[in-house]
Amino acid sequence: MTMSAGWYLRRLSRMGPREIGGRAGDTLRRRRWRTARPLVPNVTGARFTAVLPAGTVASVSPDAAKRLVAEADRLMAGHVEYFGVVRDDLADPDWWYDPKTGRRAPWGYAFGVPYRDEDVVGDVKQIWELSRHQYLTVLAAAYAVTGDERYAERVAGHLRSWWAANAPLHGVHWTSGIELGIRLLSWVWVRRLLDGWPGAAGLFEDNPVAQNQIWHHQRWLAAFPSRGSSANNHAVAEAAGQFAASCAFGWFPASARLRDDALRSLERHLRGNTFLSGLNRELATEYHGLVLELGLAALAEADLAGVPVPPSVRLVLLRMTDALAAVVDDRLRPPRQGDADDGHGLVVDGAGTDRWASLLATGEAVFGRLPWWPDVTAADVRTPLLAALVRPYEAEGAARVTRPASRPGHFADAGLTVLRGPDGIWCRCDGGPHGFLSIAAHAHADALSVEVRHHGVDVLADPGTYCYHGQPLWRRYFRSTLGHNTLELDGADQSVSGGPFLWTRHARSRVLAEDTAGGPDGGTSRWSAEHDGYPHSVHRRQVELTSASRELKVVDEVRGRGGAVRLAFHLGPAIAAELTGNRAELTWTRDGEERSAALDLPGQLRWHAHRGETDPPLGWYSPGFGRKEPATTLVGTGFADGAQGFTTVLRFRG
Repeated sequence: MTMSAGWYLRRLSRMGPREIGGRAGDTLRRRRWRTARPLVPNVTGARFTAVLPAGTVASVSPDAAKRLVAEADRLMAGHVEYFGVVRDDLADPDWWYDPKTGRRAPWGYAFGVPYRDEDVVGDVKQIWELSRHQYLTVLAAAYAVTGDERYAERVAGHLRSWWAANAPLHGVHWTSGIELGIRLLSWVWVRRLLDGWPGAAGLFEDNPVAQNQIWHHQRWLAAFPSRGSSANNHAVAEAAGQFAASCAFGWFPASARLRDDALRSLERHLRGNTFLSGLNRELATEYHGLVLELGLAALAEADLAGVPVPPSVRLVLLRMTDALAAVVDDRLRPPRQGDADDGHGLVVDGAGTDRWASLLATGEAVFGRLPWWPDVTAADVRTPLLAALVRPYEAEGAARVTRPASRPGHFADAGLTVLRGPDGIWCRCDGGPHGFLSIAAHAHADALSVEVRHHGVDVLADPGTYCYHGQPLWRRYFRSTLGHNTLELDGADQSVSGGPFLWTRHARSRVLAEDTAGGPDGGTSRWSAEHDGYPHSVHRRQVELTSASRELKVVDEVRGRGGAVRLAFHLGPAIAAELTGNRAELTWTRDGEERSAALDLPGQLRWHAHRGETDPPLGWYSPGFGRKEPATTLVGTGFADGAQGFTTVLRFRG
């Protein structure tokens, strides 16, 4: 996907003068670096002291260790899957190869590589993911747990191969700061987990090639930070990686300065990326997880190195953890909201480890659980490793911090409300901002959408993300208003897209009323909100969840001029639907039990079921980045004149 001149003008229109000036400086610096030959600092007597405390690895549970070793053995056999694409070449990988398209990224000066153009480079995320080296942290963790040197030797071989193939400032792996930041964090943990292996020092601190790579990564991150309208999760990843490396690999004359600069940046961007309620401002749940992982990993480096961090860093991470505990359903699944690309900050676990349970377990170990937190029973590898490095929160003045006395159901600043009913009924209502910063890069046009689950099963589902680059038709669909459980007017999205990560007009939503006190034990919970995304019209929605009848009612109104309406309800992939007129009978299986519900749809609209359609796309669910599967979408078409509402009722049966 190449960017047109029109895109550059639209992108420029979303920047302020300071950002434009900073980017102009970046452009000049990139040109100068093309021919400049920087002096690499001379490092002598480097030592690695950022090791795990004695006994930490022994605290990893047998079940978590077993999953880890099984995953490590699959990697050793050459097998890995990224974004739905299986590759069997991991024993000796081609670092520039995209197995999805069969293309290899071109060689050349990094800032001249057209990484957004899939016809030239291939799917850049497929290429980048392997070089985050998070599979190497898994292999290094397997060595730490088992002492089997095969894992360590494979890690060393792959690092030397990567360093040889990716000279500083050359190739696609030197084009994006988030990739450099996460890669640095991976290298820190690889070295830490390989401590005790005889070859560890020779691979890192006694290796001029490793020193050169680490220094150039840090130099790049210091020179080209994500700026202004792009200072989202990328800025956090860049700062976290830079900070971790300058703490653990503090071998260079500039290490102390880089560390202090990175800590200031990390503190600023953690606050900037997070609402006071603790939810991520991008309103994209997977990025909440990514930022929390990165923040916890950086905090671990600071405490291990004895570097004081501003109290706001711990406070933001605490609030993020409490917010996560508040919004998950009874199977520990958070909302599926906004973009999701399966990105992780630190990976040391095997397949099947629950990311969200792991984060809550780490939060419990680091901050302490609250009485209303959901129970976490699954064990993971990462939690005991991080918990061994982070100082107890009580030592940092936790008594002065007020945490929620009961489980919050409404997050006013984020506009997110969770209604809970009996028998695992969970409903997320969206009345928040369109997205973060002026471009709202990871937002979807999903104002007033609802997401409904029953014991963790998607009943009314958020379809997900599926792709970023290279497939603009699918990118548009999964971000569209029609692609969510909300109302489309006159065939237009509520917010106007200017590109795959750019919105030029944002719908403004506001919550009118909310009452989550009904809860699963009785009574009725309510929510209502409206948005102004349609010219001359306002879409207003009311949702009621009545516990006694296990009934969810949704009422939609279009106030103002009105127009042609499409009202969509996307069913989860496990839901079978029989549509007759304006009633759909829903059935599914959970834990071996047959479940059912009736969905009564507005009679004023004409209803049709769509499944797995491609021209145009409709009826799809993306369980993860790069993967999609058919699912039923019910679409009602008609006209709204402001005279009446459209009422939908979902009744769960016993």
